[in-house]
Amino acid sequence: MKLIKNLTNSETSTGRIFDRIIYALILLSLLLFALDTLPEAERFKTWLLWSEIVIVAIFTFEYVLRTIDRGLKYTFSFFGMIDLLAILPFYVSLGVVDLRSIRILRLLRLLRMAKLQRYGSAWRRIWLAFGDIKEELAVYFGLIVVLIYLASVGIYYCEHDAQPEAFCSVFHAMWWSICTLTTVGYGDVYPVTFAGRLLTFVMLILGLSVVAVPSGLLASAMVKGPRQGEERRE
Repeated sequence: MKLIKNLTNSETSTGRIFDRIIYALILLSLLLFALDTLPEAERFKTWLLWSEIVIVAIFTFEYVLRTIDRGLKYTFSFFGMIDLLAILPFYVSLGVVDLRSIRILRLLRLLRMAKLQRYGSAWRRIWLAFGDIKEELAVYFGLIVVLIYLASVGIYYCEHDAQPEAFCSVFHAMWWSICTLTTVGYGDVYPVTFAGRLLTFVMLILGLSVVAVPSGLLASAMVKGPRQGEERRE
């Protein structure tokens, strides 16, 4: 039990080394996932398979250690579920099932990225900062959804008569609304009427806040976080 606690405790030297190994394996796993999509990957299928087996075996070992150390509290926690879902597709694919029907489960391997948050103080600070502003972000993104809908309705009435194919419904207009509000502007759908162009100008100005407001909230939360932590320590 002492060895298990040393491995699962990031405060010990053994735990820090174990964390770095897991961190490296997560990054390696994501790299292998990308390599597996290459057309030439057939030549390396055996190597990729054995690499995945080794990585999953170590992740399973980590999951078992943390389960033994913390019990059901860890099993049903956020990271406990993430750790389980990160290895589950591999074991499911070994069962007697049609593999074509579970290919979508391979995408769950991408949840291993969420494991990275546990192994770095910077990740934890960002995570805590998001937690501090989650209510503000929820309200903000709610307003964004409303704005997208209103803009879709507006551009529909402005452009429907001039471009009935491009703006044949409010739902079709939402593609223009999203692209304009996020300032992406693919250029595949654009207004040709004066009213439509005026609305586009307003949307582009408002679109600057799509990045500016969340960035400002997050920066403010990250600045306040360390100061509050220092006050608590005092």
